[in-house]
Amino acid sequence: MTCFGREVAKLVYKPHVILVTGGAGFIGSHVVSYLLHNYPEYVIINYDKLDYCASLKNLSDIADFPNYRFVKGDILSEDLLSYVLESHSVDTVIHMAAQTHVDASFGNSLFFTKTNVLGTHTLLECCRRYGRVGRFIHQSTDEIYGGEYEGMNTELSLPAPSNPYACSKAAAEFIAVGYYKSFGLPVMITRSNNVYGPHQYPDKLIPKSICLLKQGKKCFVHGDGKHRRNWLYAEDAARAIDCILHRGVVGEIYNVGSDFECCTLDVIRDLISLFGYKDGLESHIQYVRDRPYNDRRYRLDSTKLRSLGWHPLVTWKQGLQRTLEWYSSDNIHNWDGFQRGLVSHPNHLTHETRIS
Repeated sequence: MTCFGREVAKLVYKPHVILVTGGAGFIGSHVVSYLLHNYPEYVIINYDKLDYCASLKNLSDIADFPNYRFVKGDILSEDLLSYVLESHSVDTVIHMAAQTHVDASFGNSLFFTKTNVLGTHTLLECCRRYGRVGRFIHQSTDEIYGGEYEGMNTELSLPAPSNPYACSKAAAEFIAVGYYKSFGLPVMITRSNNVYGPHQYPDKLIPKSICLLKQGKKCFVHGDGKHRRNWLYAEDAARAIDCILHRGVVGEIYNVGSDFECCTLDVIRDLISLFGYKDGLESHIQYVRDRPYNDRRYRLDSTKLRSLGWHPLVTWKQGLQRTLEWYSSDNIHNWDGFQRGLVSHPNHLTHETRIS
């Protein structure tokens, strides 16, 4: 098997000590858990500041693993990052810590820039000075492509971000690429489509809708509900990171996308069906104003990643059922004050955000 002219067998990378930033968050916790369960010989350092959307309860199943360490820290903390890299002899970094709530970025964009751009730059600089990082995986997003192009976005498609969150992630990417080209830092970038599954704080569409339906309330639909997204189950996203870590080519970007696409209304319709409601969609939705700007569609071509041997294993039906079961238990209490996420918009997001 080859990957763009290179033998895959020659590209296999074997880490020893992996630093995962944001490892108590949604996707990060799945990556940490997946690596610990599948690679007991690796030491995993989970570095997370435990923001509102993170929870160590997401990692209760691996908390006592002998090869797991947790460090509470901010990626803006240069001294602490440098200490962790040195004291644990880290050889691999998987950078997943970020502010990701698109709606919130419209009302607090400077905070997103500080965390996503300056935080990433701080981590990259610490790794450069440390000098012993063999792989640096930077987690990005499909939103950097923007929603204007109707075709499939490849890794060579030009970035055209249209909201403050996407702009901050695009800027972070450029800095990461700069560190690869200027200093030889072994960077790889992933751009994922929408991920769903357990461990996600309920201010995002699927967990929020599940929680509202459980409480007998209506689901919020922004705008006309016809914005289309591809959906990838969290375990498949973790498997993609695993594949890129071990078989990816330094300096490359990898799209991480599923084949399943649907609009917001269809997502909620499927959830209503799983709840067993028979009275139709309109009885369970409340249309609310859209965010100041909302891309209609993102489409990813993941051919490059699939050539390394990765493909999604969990179907939409399977993943949605597993997600519903997880949120239907007491797991929702992994976050204190989770009810704050069950609003139509972040409190600071108003129509006045947009200048006309």
